[in-house]
Amino acid sequence: MTGKPYRLASPHGRLIDRSRFISFTFDGKRLNGHPGDTLASAVMANGQRLFGRSFKYHRPRGVVGLGSEEANALVGVGTGARHEPNLRATQVELYDGLEAVSQNRWPSLEFDIGAVNSLFARLLPAGFYYKTFMWPRSFWKQFYEPFIRHAAGLGKAPTGRGPDSYEQIHVHCDVLVVGGGVAGLAAAEAAAASGQRVILADENVALGGVSDLHGGTIDGKPVADWVAARAASLEAAGNVEVLTRTTAVGHFHHNWALLFERLGDDNPATRRAGAPRHRLWKVRASRIVLATGAIERPIPFANNDRPGVMLATAARGFATRYGVSPGATGVIFTNNDDAYTTALELKRAGASIAAIIDCRAKPSGALIDEARGAGLRIETGSAVTGLVSARGGKDIEAVKVSAYRAGGARVLAEEKIGCDWVGVSGGFNPVVHLWRHNGGKIVWDDRIASYKPVEHHDAMVAAGAATGAFDLASCLGSGHAAGDAGDGQAKRTWSRADTPGEAAMEPMWFSPASAPYTAGAKHFIDHQNDVTVADLELAQREGYTSVEHTKRYTTWSMATDQGKTSNIAGLGVLSQATGKSVPEIGVTTFRPPYTPFSFVTIASHDGAAAEEAQRIIEGLTRRVSEGEVFSGAVTRVIPIGAFVEILPGKEGMIHISQLSEARVEKVEDVVNVGDQVTVRVREIDNRGRINL
Repeated sequence: MTGKPYRLASPHGRLIDRSRFISFTFDGKRLNGHPGDTLASAVMANGQRLFGRSFKYHRPRGVVGLGSEEANALVGVGTGARHEPNLRATQVELYDGLEAVSQNRWPSLEFDIGAVNSLFARLLPAGFYYKTFMWPRSFWKQFYEPFIRHAAGLGKAPTGRGPDSYEQIHVHCDVLVVGGGVAGLAAAEAAAASGQRVILADENVALGGVSDLHGGTIDGKPVADWVAARAASLEAAGNVEVLTRTTAVGHFHHNWALLFERLGDDNPATRRAGAPRHRLWKVRASRIVLATGAIERPIPFANNDRPGVMLATAARGFATRYGVSPGATGVIFTNNDDAYTTALELKRAGASIAAIIDCRAKPSGALIDEARGAGLRIETGSAVTGLVSARGGKDIEAVKVSAYRAGGARVLAEEKIGCDWVGVSGGFNPVVHLWRHNGGKIVWDDRIASYKPVEHHDAMVAAGAATGAFDLASCLGSGHAAGDAGDGQAKRTWSRADTPGEAAMEPMWFSPASAPYTAGAKHFIDHQNDVTVADLELAQREGYTSVEHTKRYTTWSMATDQGKTSNIAGLGVLSQATGKSVPEIGVTTFRPPYTPFSFVTIASHDGAAAEEAQRIIEGLTRRVSEGEVFSGAVTRVIPIGAFVEILPGKEGMIHISQLSEARVEKVEDVVNVGDQVTVRVREIDNRGRINL
């Protein structure tokens, strides 16, 4: 490594331009990066891995993923009316003058007084809020509710009227391809070749997905060459609309999809010139090809949320794409072959790999042999059981490793291996969120220990890693088949791929610890909502046997990342806790949006319309107090009284006995729908109903 603490030497960092520097600030500290960096890669390259604090315990958190699956590094970008909270640092493109701030900390990120919550962790288990704030009853309005409202949320909303413009567009197409990896490119290529109108949407800056992080060849050439050629041909085709920086956030009835395009986030100059900041595409597609790929899942172990613990693929991506190492010395913890590629790539880049910890007893294959040939230490039949941390949990000094066998109890003996970062790989989950938004059926696949798409009532077909087939040849073939006819049967001769084979993975839902949970050995499942393995097990002991009830009781998979890295791991934990198979437990509901996007993009395209939307929202959320006086219109009349809209979207009822001092026989004798009246809030009952 050269220069700053974690910046790797060339040729690593293929997306950045090392000849130029960009100045930006993070929490007021001025830093430098390169064009092509994300905020996450640039901050890490400057030697900082602490990005935020967790929601409940305010524990220090760093980057865990590479893209939209990021659950920890949520930041606010911009100032004043242009401030946007809760953005994933892994997707924020760096530009000159960018101002970013961390969230959910006070007074500072390094010293957050909210971390005192960790001292009371035993009093704050899952569902504690259902058992507290109950008495005395009079405290609710004066203390409990204001406290909860103040604690809610992570980032801060922008102030003032935003100066930017936004767009909405309605379009039809024959084929909508979601995902621009190898399978998505193949599907778009096949559909376009048959003369169909195609929209290809991908959330990343460039097409190709994660093909740059994996090996293999297509037609005897590197995958990158094939990707570049197909991307160029699709851009030039007259019947194809290629949308990068565009996320498919929802799928609804009859193949109606919402696409969120980020137009000006990476270039403030275009926004100041009047170009729209965001665009919302409302697409009606005859067919949809879902080539959304797969997301790596972690393996929970004691204190696995510390800065420096990340997905193995993310570590590889930061190194190859941005020339950034997660740290100086790493340990790879895995149950599959793919993580060996990360260890080999980081070693080639000049980073030190202390060991590969593989829970499988006897892994074998080309990647394992290559790792041994490279001199890497491999500990098989072993697991990372915990961390040795420093600086209040902000740094890692070593991992604790012990022998492992499936179903084993709490470990008694362990070895410490020095390192300052850990790459974790527990397998891969097909991204089925959009498939499930509108009732698509999924089935459990023991081979990958995850769910995969199987049937959809709309004209939708999955391709590539989204089907649970992760090898390059399958991704390429299924993509061409899906785009060619929509029936899964390819009609033409397309490119052929070759990729190294990998041995079977071994499911591992969490790693036992050398200390009980009560001793602070927290195994985090959902990083954003601070949900642990113990929380899920507690929900089962307290009778929440329905997976949906468990989800709500613990808030597992309910954060802004929609369970991208936590859902399947949590189901595995519930399986072990109950003795049931994962299919017997069931699956939680996947709801749009796939990733959060700006309210103003939905509500309006200009400032005036946005202000009207804001007025309505403020009316809906404003607290009403007894004794307040309002002027509003009568919206409904019933025999016992009339309803009056006192705020936008908020009504109260005035009883017939309150309409006049004299006796009223019929409500319509005094007021009718549409009349403007002045009313006073007489009472708010225990169900929140407003009586006037």
